[in-house]
Formats: sequence, C-alpha cells, structure tokens
Amino acid sequence: MFNEIWGPRIALTLTHTRARVKVNRDLTEEFIVKCRVKQGDPLSATLFSLVIDTILKQMEIRGNITTHLKQCTAYADDILLTTRIKQSLLDTFQKLKEISGQYGLTVNGQKTKYLRSTRKNYELEELQIDLMYLDQVQSYKYLGSTVNSDNSIEEEIQYRITLGNKAYYANQCFFKSRLVSKKSKLKLYWSIVKPIVTYDCEAWGLKETIQNKLMVFERKVLSTIFGPTKERDGAWRIKTNDELDELIRRKNIIT
Repeated sequence: MFNEIWGPRIALTLTHTRARVKVNRDLTEEFIVKCRVKQGDPLSATLFSLVIDTILKQMEIRGNITTHLKQCTAYADDILLTTRIKQSLLDTFQKLKEISGQYGLTVNGQKTKYLRSTRKNYELEELQIDLMYLDQVQSYKYLGSTVNSDNSIEEEIQYRITLGNKAYYANQCFFKSRLVSKKSKLKLYWSIVKPIVTYDCEAWGLKETIQNKLMVFERKVLSTIFGPTKERDGAWRIKTNDELDELIRRKNIIT
C-alpha cells in the first residue's frame, strides 16, 4: 500500500526539483537538487515513520507477551523483539529482516544484541540467523532504561541515583547559595534533579532496600536546601528525617 500510493507521490517531490537560496534579501540563481533527503531534513523523519509503520503492520504482531508467544515494541528505529522461545525469536527476526529489505532498510548486525531472561547461570554465546551473528549480552539500554537478564531493577536505580548526584553537584552552587530562596531551590530539585532519578519509575517494583537508597539521596539534597537547625542553647544540628518530611509535606521521592 505504501509503495502504490505514497511512493510515486513522494518521488514527484524529489524528482527534477529546483530551488533558490535567499541570502539577505537577494535570491541566488536557480539550481537543480540532485541529492536525496538528508537525515536532518524534517521530511526524512516523516518518511521513515510511514515506512516503519507499514513494516510493523506487515509483521502482524498483535497483543503483548502476556498472552502471545511474541511481542514487538518500536520507538523510531529502536525495535525490541520479545519472545517466549528461541525459535519464535529466529522466525520473527527473519521476517522483520525480509520485510525491511523490501523497503530498502537493513538491520545493523553490530548494533543488534539479544538477551536471555533467566535466573540460571549460562554462558554467553552468539546467535546465528542466516549469515548474521548477534552477540548475547547480560544487560542493555532501551530508551534510557537498563534491562538485564535477571529482571532486577537494582542496577537501573543505582544508575539513576548516580545521574541524580551528577545533576545535584552540577547545581550545588545554587543549592548552597544564600541568595536563592528555599522555595526556588525546591523548584530546582523537583524540576531538574528529581525527574532524572525517577525516570520510568512507573515500572519499578521497589524493595525496602531500594526505597532506603532513594530516601538517602533525597534527604541529602533536602538537608542542603533547608540547612541545619539552631537550638535554644545556640548549638546547630542537622535536621531529622521527620523534620525534612514535614517541610516537604510528606511528598517525598517514594510517594
């Protein structure tokens, strides 16, 4: 359907195309555009979206992995194939490769990896599909989140906390400045630092140990924002966890 309808129409916009460039108020002489659509061209993303949508429809993969043997998740050119058995993975990947080839798209074997989700110990081995060899990995990143073989999120959350620390120390001069109000510092934390740590948190299953790590990180930032408490005798002390929770009205990083 894409080739029959959209192919000729798009080809007309790219065949025998003439253009002129405006420099200040003057136009250059007319010239013929001989190059194809470049990667940064807005039309490039539109064309790719149309093609990849057509490819996925021809894959005929409906539903999700909870009720089917296979599932396909795609965001732009990042495609994730999830299957229950190895043979289903081989068949699905081969079908994706063949359909993509019909539209001039190829699968990058060097960037394509596969992961086996199991808690048992196993040796890493290559997966051969025709003449393509795919490396097996124990973890990989998909859309900014870490996926590993044992389905644990400790590695992902620790990575998120590390990124949060980098964002915190990069803006530490604002958090410690007396010229910036505490309200502005809280907004800075809630709008910049906290979203980095809690990215994709909707899919997290938090254990008590993980919750403690997140709370320790947040309380460190809040202690910097609100500072110590001065007692009646003139001594200074660090605010307690309950005092910090009261200051943010119990809206901590876990809730």
